[in-house]
Amino acid sequence: MEFKILRNIENSFKQTRLFAFLFAGLCFSVSVFAIWKSYQFAEAQRQKIYVLDKGKSLMLALSQDAKINRPVEAHEHVKRFHELFFTLAPDKTAIESNMKRAFLLSDQSAFNYYKDLSEKGYYNSLISGNVQQRIEIDSIQCQFNTYPYAVKTYARQYITRSSNITERSLITSCFLVNSVKSESNPQGFIIEKFNVLENKDLRVVER
Repeated sequence: MEFKILRNIENSFKQTRLFAFLFAGLCFSVSVFAIWKSYQFAEAQRQKIYVLDKGKSLMLALSQDAKINRPVEAHEHVKRFHELFFTLAPDKTAIESNMKRAFLLSDQSAFNYYKDLSEKGYYNSLISGNVQQRIEIDSIQCQFNTYPYAVKTYARQYITRSSNITERSLITSCFLVNSVKSESNPQGFIIEKFNVLENKDLRVVER
């Protein structure tokens, strides 16, 4: 009889220990699941931006990974620089204004190219000849595999004179480096080692 009681006590102890292990395992699983779900929730909340609209209401905006937008910003930066640098009117003030804005997007290499053209009288001839110059970007090739990012730009220049319109092929190269975003540089890039590889006449259309 005593032996049977001991066996019952031993079995009860084993069952209790099994239940304790099962309960501990269940608690551990619930804890891990809760932590994982909490992390997922925190990540989802970090993707949301709440914008205060004139102190009156909250608007929900979704944020995106900055790396996703970087190629688009690079293309826009290069395009904007070329538009400012190569779109010219026969007005000294307008030319200087465009150049100052373009220089904020680039380093000394762009200024050196401008200075070289200026010393050759290029801008004075545009003004005196009442010549309009505009640019159309064909394509921009950016290499994001290495840093700084190598860029090659293919474009067309249209130089309008009173007697004709000259179409030119323009190919430039440069490197892009990351910079601080600002009002004058919204994409946060700086153009380095700017160089004109080709700038030749394609055709002349008489007016």
